[in-house]
Amino acid sequence: MKFFQIFFQPDREEQSQERDEIAEAANQLQIGEFQLLQLAYYDWHGADLAEDRLDELFAHYMISKQVPSWARHYARRILDGIADNRLDANDAAYHRYDREYITYVPNGIRRFVWATLCCSAAIVGGLAIATFVVDEPASLLPPYFEQSELAQDR
Repeated sequence: MKFFQIFFQPDREEQSQERDEIAEAANQLQIGEFQLLQLAYYDWHGADLAEDRLDELFAHYMISKQVPSWARHYARRILDGIADNRLDANDAAYHRYDREYITYVPNGIRRFVWATLCCSAAIVGGLAIATFVVDEPASLLPPYFEQSELAQDR
């Protein structure tokens, strides 16, 4: 019954200070709470969380609302580091479990300059061709109608 109450009124869910610290640290690093738990586990134990323990940790954290002590410690260190400006939230070490996190721009400035030159050449070339094709334009910008075409329609 409590599930349905929280489902329809999520603001009534009971939160603990420890879970709030985990959520705040994850938000500051721009990662998910579970990724923060994985980072905390790695930091505390020196190894990645085993596959068979993932479900257990998830159940304890999300369903039973139990926060491991090593996760609280790690979250507090993150929050302290951000408060003191000692921590860079964009550091790749905090995004090791993000598959889509990219720290570089692929082909960077060369690709941008090449695309800009191509677009500029296409626009200037199109306007130049349009200007040379029409002898007596009725307007400055396309579509170009010649004065002779407009006179024939009357």
